[in-house]
Amino acid sequence: MLARHYGWIPKFEAVDYNPYLDDYYKDIPRWSFALEVYFLKQRFKDLLDIAQSEKTVIQDRSIFEGVHVFTANNYRMGNLDDRDYQCYMQLFESMMTVVKVPDLMIYLRASIPHLVENIQKRGREYEQQMQLDYLKNLNQLYDDFVYQHYKGKVLTIEVDEMDFLHRKSDFAKIVDRIDAILFGLFPQT
Repeated sequence: MLARHYGWIPKFEAVDYNPYLDDYYKDIPRWSFALEVYFLKQRFKDLLDIAQSEKTVIQDRSIFEGVHVFTANNYRMGNLDDRDYQCYMQLFESMMTVVKVPDLMIYLRASIPHLVENIQKRGREYEQQMQLDYLKNLNQLYDDFVYQHYKGKVLTIEVDEMDFLHRKSDFAKIVDRIDAILFGLFPQT
């Protein structure tokens, strides 16, 4: 929706093409390292493509949250051992020497019940067995990452009471906030 509104180029995460995703949800400890390295490779490739683009690109999942939320969660839950996690983090740190943070990160913050509802609506079979503890950990790690560790600009949008897909006024509120940050057009509320 934002890509259409602003004329930006959308860059979507390739979840449908990940060769590890089905295996991961069947045996998380066995496939965590391969899955996380695959995502890291894809997100790094996306950043290199974005850096080459002459147009503004909007990305649905950044390399930063991939590392500091999803991979950190797998490590925290014991799905990655110390050796694999250290190897992964060293690879990430090497990649960070050639990329920059986005102009703006938009954090769509939601409660666990809202997330579960979205997962059910999306209907991806491999997500339907997701544990609530896994979602709780992700939410905690997102908050920690966004509010304690991320160095770039962040716009947090509480989405539990919003329906920006179906209510134009909700989408307009988001656009106004983005305009205020990126273009200084409206005061932030």
